[in-house]
Amino acid sequence: MTVAVFFGCAFIAFGPAFSLFVFTIARDPLRVIILIAGAFFWLLSLLLSSLVWFISIKASNSQDLRLQRDLLIFGVFFSVLLQEVFRFAYYRLLRKATEGLAAISDEDTSAISVRQMAYVAGLGFGIMSGAFSMINVLSDSLGPGTVGIFGDSQYYFITAALMTLALTLLHTFWGVLFFEGCEKSRWWVIAAVVSLHLLVAGLSLLNPLYEGSLPPVYVITLLMGVWAFFSSGGSLHSLSAVCTRRKAEGESS
Repeated sequence: MTVAVFFGCAFIAFGPAFSLFVFTIARDPLRVIILIAGAFFWLLSLLLSSLVWFISIKASNSQDLRLQRDLLIFGVFFSVLLQEVFRFAYYRLLRKATEGLAAISDEDTSAISVRQMAYVAGLGFGIMSGAFSMINVLSDSLGPGTVGIFGDSQYYFITAALMTLALTLLHTFWGVLFFEGCEKSRWWVIAAVVSLHLLVAGLSLLNPLYEGSLPPVYVITLLMGVWAFFSSGGSLHSLSAVCTRRKAEGESS
């Protein structure tokens, strides 16, 4: 049973991200480089935020439970802000490196568009964020032990996997919107991305009240996906054309 839980949660958490990587990134070395670099930038933000949180914990009274809780909340929101700072730094780096990226590309034209960079960088942020969120949970799912035996929720592993999936997708959508906002100097878009990231982080603090955190997070994920789709040049006409084409191919086969 523990093995089934392990693989089930792993496929839920990382299946869509792995599919996106295989079908849209893996065959292009340039995109792979951008994705790995994006994951590295997220790791840097985690390192700095963890360092700040560790120092604050050591400098505080460990017996004061309320203070420790407040420091945890501070660490979560500080980490979110630092992630967005590093997202902006990565955007600036990619913009400055555009000519260098074109030089190592196999194509005669521009190596990769800003929208493509935004998508790949966002997915890199999301994959690394999901990996750090879920790796310990997956390790615990292999046992020994039984979830909920002391009255806790029996849905811990599945909800953790669903939350990881949502955050991975959200980072991808936020990457598209954030880069678009920077590119067109739409600072309200950047502010919306940062605010929603803070909101999702705040909702995660409601756990183990999963019915209060998971549904709102998925509503935000859906809205961000629609916004990112139209922001990246999508339209109802193009979506209809894709569906019509798939239907025609299915009938012809």
